[in-house]
Amino acid sequence: MKFWLAALAALPLMALPALAQDAAPAAPVLDTGNMAWMMTSTVIVLMMTIPGVALFYAGMVRKKNVLSVLMQSFAACCLISIVWVVVGYSIAFSGEHPYIGNFDRVLLAGMVDSWNTVLDDDTITEAVFMMFQMTFAIITAALITGAVAERMKFSALMVFLTLWSILVYAPVAHWVWGDGGFLDEWGVLDFAGGTVVHINSGIAALVACLVLGPRKGYGTDNMAPYNLAFAVIGASLLWVGWFGFNAGSAGAADANAGFAMLVTQIATAAAALTWMIVEWMAKGKPSVLGLISGAVAGLVGITPAAGYVGPMGALAIGAAAGFVSWWACTELKKKLRYDDSLDVFGIHGVAGIVGALLTGWFAIEAIGGTAGSWDQVVLQAYGVGVTIAFTAVATFILLKIVDVIVGLRVTEEEEVEGLDVTQHGERLG
Repeated sequence: MKFWLAALAALPLMALPALAQDAAPAAPVLDTGNMAWMMTSTVIVLMMTIPGVALFYAGMVRKKNVLSVLMQSFAACCLISIVWVVVGYSIAFSGEHPYIGNFDRVLLAGMVDSWNTVLDDDTITEAVFMMFQMTFAIITAALITGAVAERMKFSALMVFLTLWSILVYAPVAHWVWGDGGFLDEWGVLDFAGGTVVHINSGIAALVACLVLGPRKGYGTDNMAPYNLAFAVIGASLLWVGWFGFNAGSAGAADANAGFAMLVTQIATAAAALTWMIVEWMAKGKPSVLGLISGAVAGLVGITPAAGYVGPMGALAIGAAAGFVSWWACTELKKKLRYDDSLDVFGIHGVAGIVGALLTGWFAIEAIGGTAGSWDQVVLQAYGVGVTIAFTAVATFILLKIVDVIVGLRVTEEEEVEGLDVTQHGERLG
């Protein structure tokens, strides 16, 4: 009798291991719906560069440089893909150091062994995550080419983009999105790349066009766009692809992704209409170039905020991005006399700054951000300031190094003839 009583008393103790096992966090499980959405997002973000940025830029340069601009975007896609595989991804997303990742994933080491393993706290594989982030690295590099169009050597551009992607883009990506990144630890909000992609590329573009100097004949010669129809098609592809950019940054096919898609559409439309109306009032006519430029400014402005703001916040951010970018591309550029060929700084840099700061004010805690406040705006300003300072100094140094190695700029004779012929031996019919 005593034996059975003891056995019964021990039953709860025997159950403790099972209870402890039940209480342990469940291992991540692959979600095929999320995998499908993230692979789709990856494809349409890649489409933003080729053919999106390629056509957008090609339509805004002169006929003698159209092929060179298309070549730059396509070559940047190929180049940065390899750079990302070799070392960029490892620097950005491995390790937990505040400032830079480690080299655990150089040449994607170890990824084959875990090819079907789901990332911690996620429902997709690392291969899909790595590929999605690769498309962000690609477009960031491609955006810079618009500032130096029609005058930079192709060889110099390839060397510069290689170094810049490794030494500037990858560290900034780690600061904001990597484990332990100091901007993330500070609480800086950047849902889809306002800081990492747009401020980063915009500041690099400004420094690059200042170092190279203006195009021959800038301010006196006719530099009207060759084919704005190309630019409209490119901008349209950017708009559609941006849903992968912003909604894809949710990392899943969930409510956050759906809301990010909604606010992206609202902000883009608001910015395009704002630019159009302001230009109409200032010049008497609305232009096609102005409308599509405003749309891109809105896409940029909402990027850091997409997962954190509501419809009214998106409307305000879009209108602000459209107006301030218009002012930067017309008034500021004229006053400072810099030749940013395709207004990379005026649209991506300026709208990125506007969006990053306003994210701090319009963020809604219920959606996924912190409650909007002046404290959050100050945090956002810290993030913007750190990125501007680092990118400007690092870009300047890298350009000077490349200038010593291969020279940055084509000769005056080559520039007059056009980069299509002098750099690539081809021309449009």
